[in-house]
Amino acid sequence: MDYNIKLEQFEGPLDLLLQLTQQEKLDITRVSLAKITDQYLEYIAQAKNITLAHLADFLTVASRLILIKSKALLPMLEFTEEEEEEIKDLEYQLAEYKKFKDVAVKMAELFDSLDHSFSRDGFVGLPNLFYPPKNITSEDLLKSFSKMLGEIPVQEKLEQEMIENVLTLEDKILHLQKTLRRKVETSFSELVSNAKDKVEIVVSFLAMLELVKQRIIHVEQGELFSEINLKHISDKKV
Repeated sequence: MDYNIKLEQFEGPLDLLLQLTQQEKLDITRVSLAKITDQYLEYIAQAKNITLAHLADFLTVASRLILIKSKALLPMLEFTEEEEEEIKDLEYQLAEYKKFKDVAVKMAELFDSLDHSFSRDGFVGLPNLFYPPKNITSEDLLKSFSKMLGEIPVQEKLEQEMIENVLTLEDKILHLQKTLRRKVETSFSELVSNAKDKVEIVVSFLAMLELVKQRIIHVEQGELFSEINLKHISDKKV
């Protein structure tokens, strides 16, 4: 089935999720969420204009949908208490979001209609007054205001981390092959002379063993812990 949906039009992951359930004419249940998981992931993969902050929200919902679908595919799969709460929370959020969307549609219809709304006559012309409880103090008001502020969710900033390049065995194999094409023969100590850490030395050693296994190179070592010499086998195509 072909859908003409643009992700940038969605206000957030719940907006996308609600749209998919309505298109499939499904109620908000775990079964329906499992059915539309693939469509949800497909829309995220095609997104081009989602900011990193919004993408984190989309991926958070996606992880919960994958949990739901996993349970549908593997009935014997058991969820932890925390995972169960996350799924229930997603269903609740989506149901509440649907209520707001439905009310918004009705309010838009009221504003666009020719009907008129009137305030209650009993309050016409009366000033707006604030009646605090008796004996209330400024400290009481401060405590109430502080409590309200404390209930507002605080946006947490994710820590920035530097991502290092991952050294792969395949890269080292290619590097060793390139080196032996130039020099035909070299030593292992010379090969790892510019290694940045022990991990690179270990990966280089594994690359050497793999090429020996493939009979691309020949190695020699006179005695234990002595120098290892590597030589390219000329009749083997690299």
